[in-house]
Amino acid sequence: MIWRSGAREHGRPGDGHMDVPIGEPMKPFLFALALVFSMPPPAYPQQVAERTPEQMLKGTIDKVMTAIRSDPGARAGDPERTLEIVRRDFLPSTDFMLTTQYAVGSAWAQATPAQRDALFREFQTLLACTYAIQLTQFQQENTQFRYAPAGRPAVNATDAVVKTTVITGGDAMPIDYRMRRTAAGWKIYDINMMGAWMIQVYRQQFAARLATEGIDGLIRYLAAHNRGP
Repeated sequence: MIWRSGAREHGRPGDGHMDVPIGEPMKPFLFALALVFSMPPPAYPQQVAERTPEQMLKGTIDKVMTAIRSDPGARAGDPERTLEIVRRDFLPSTDFMLTTQYAVGSAWAQATPAQRDALFREFQTLLACTYAIQLTQFQQENTQFRYAPAGRPAVNATDAVVKTTVITGGDAMPIDYRMRRTAAGWKIYDINMMGAWMIQVYRQQFAARLATEGIDGLIRYLAAHNRGP
């Protein structure tokens, strides 16, 4: 992350029907039929309302930052309040199930549905917390988010990268977002901060854990990490 159009029908007053006697010329009817078939097909919401990856990302970040700046706790750098905003306003724009699948790698195919659900739940919590902590460093009112110009992706494109730069004071931090086209619009599934894509980073970490402790061991590790000390 709506419209409707219609045409009024005209008939004979009284019964609402149009009777065409046998043998009468049917030019008016044929003209109307030709007009209907010459009209463009109706525009469905996903065709009209689908925003570009850049528009989706900018809308999400603007919403998150507006919420943070209007919340006294989050504005003061409270990580718990910031995390609540991330869960509410950022996570709906992500596809972290796909992120989890890529980070777990080939072991995903051997995981049961229950294990996949647990992996996704714990990993999404970890990612949300990490992103919230990062946002607490962008509390200054003069923080700017700049987006590199990007054209509209091809109609059949399913993947896109949106390049951004966060400017705080005199510092500039490049942050890139990889996005996947879904039935609900473009969704974030990977983030590049300081030159490293998070899927690649976590996949390396998870591989070592999976090799020694298996899927359940990785779930336990993530859950313990999320609970904190």
